[in-house]
Amino acid sequence: MADLTLPDGTIIHDPTGSKFPDLAAVINNLMPYLFPLGGLVFFFMLVAGGFQLLTSTGNPDSTKKGYQKILFAFIGFIVIFISYWIVQIVEKLFGITVF
Repeated sequence: MADLTLPDGTIIHDPTGSKFPDLAAVINNLMPYLFPLGGLVFFFMLVAGGFQLLTSTGNPDSTKKGYQKILFAFIGFIVIFISYWIVQIVEKLFGITVF
């Protein structure tokens, strides 16, 4: 872990001396990979839902499942998109760097 520098210049050293990063550092390092991964999942879910619609042959249950896959893919993409913009707004408001 890292040392903490206070605004008055006082440095607080890490008492644990641990070599493992904290949870925030792990999430910070994973963030640049999560958004592209979410886009790929969105694409494959759209393809899977479309394929299920094409192969449903008029079966109402299969057609409904295909529409649900597409709907859930769009909902997931909207959640990812909104979370990205919330992170961008937090970075601008508080002057911190998340990515």
